[in-house]
Amino acid sequence: MSGETSFFDEMNGDGSGRRAPYAEYGAWLEGEDTQRLQHVSKEAEAFFRRTGITFNVYGEPGATERLIPFDVVPRIIAAREWEKLVKGIEQRVRAINAFLHDIYHRQEIIRAGRIPARLIAENEAYLPEMAGFTPPGGIYTHIVGVDLVRTGPDEFFVLEDNARTPSGVSYMLENRETMLQLFPELFSRIPVRRVQKYPAMLRRGLAASAPAIASDDPVMAILTPGIHNSAYYEHSFLADQMGVELVEGHDLRVVDGRVAMRTTQGYTPIDVLYRRVDDAFLDPLTFNPESMLGVPGIMDIYRSGGITITNAPGTGIADDKAIYSYMPEIVEFYTGEPAKLKNVETYRCGEPDSLAYVLENLSELVVKEVHGSGGYGMLVGPAASKAELEAFEAKLRARPANYIAQPTLALSTVPILAESGLSPRHVDLRPYVIVSPKGIDVTAGGLTRVALKEGSLVVNSSQGGGTKDTWVLVED
Repeated sequence: MSGETSFFDEMNGDGSGRRAPYAEYGAWLEGEDTQRLQHVSKEAEAFFRRTGITFNVYGEPGATERLIPFDVVPRIIAAREWEKLVKGIEQRVRAINAFLHDIYHRQEIIRAGRIPARLIAENEAYLPEMAGFTPPGGIYTHIVGVDLVRTGPDEFFVLEDNARTPSGVSYMLENRETMLQLFPELFSRIPVRRVQKYPAMLRRGLAASAPAIASDDPVMAILTPGIHNSAYYEHSFLADQMGVELVEGHDLRVVDGRVAMRTTQGYTPIDVLYRRVDDAFLDPLTFNPESMLGVPGIMDIYRSGGITITNAPGTGIADDKAIYSYMPEIVEFYTGEPAKLKNVETYRCGEPDSLAYVLENLSELVVKEVHGSGGYGMLVGPAASKAELEAFEAKLRARPANYIAQPTLALSTVPILAESGLSPRHVDLRPYVIVSPKGIDVTAGGLTRVALKEGSLVVNSSQGGGTKDTWVLVED
């Protein structure tokens, strides 16, 4: 792509002058030597390497463990902008939780004709085993990541919802820690809201969601698939920060009607299990019988009120991109208000008219799998070759209901520190939300992902993207 000047730049706006949120940072930046910043940037990379902040890339031969590139130029959001976003995020998360409760109970939204029944009945993420069951505290989505993009000064859109197992929060925390070490003077000069309290906030939220059988000090643990999982660093990081045990399936068993973990003193019952194992592998007696990652019998204990599983099994249906296309209707149905945050216009390829439009305009659209994540299995039409477009057209014709399509948005840019100096790159934002019976907490800022390749719109780390520290100002 070309013509970067046509995109809204969050630091410089339309080019007529630096935007207000960046005024103080820009004044500091003008007094800095570019070579010094380049040197500090290399220090940041060395810090990440020493700390072991890596992720695994699936589907590539040879060594697949990589560092996530970190850019030292922060993304800065004004207090007023952030408060507006928080209201929209809270509304959306409430609606998602209400939607999940409804589709596993009376399915009033289907009875009302607001979404088609086949979207639930034919959805592989829908778990019949959850029908009629309400999780402890009535919460399905304890941890949510809402992916936002910006196209103008006051234009934000939700790109997708992550209600199953949103990842990346460890990078948000390590990014801030790195910036505090490298540029302590900036944080004295610019009042920025804290993100370091996230682990304590998460622990409180999970404790508040414990089952009735739990004591006032519930026992919690994080269930990981193991060291070969792409997010294993994050699992171990969060366990350490929260002061809870990191366990694998073989560390757990059902003992006296409870899920218990092996300790040096024997087996200790767990009240809340923050699982980072997919639904299909959670319980071999209920789902995939060949799974070695989960706990045989955990679903029976869950349904009997003996444990809280976060996020609840079956929440992945809210991540479905076909369901996403109905989110404005879902929000209004459950909250009685229009959605405060806009959706990106979405074409459901399973519908004949939409499929015809998408096939005719494939070179101008972004096409995604309805259950896809991480940037895998998607087509960015404007950047695709003729051969890639033809191959994707064949996929669409073979399984149209497996895809949705969206227009190519003019994502905002934020400068990165490139070898040649500051250079604009496209970004998105993933704020993290903690939901419990006591309320909703939105972490100030979240994870900014940045497309490091010039002109690229794909920010996912698995596709070559990097991250930035996200600063929400205390006041404007």
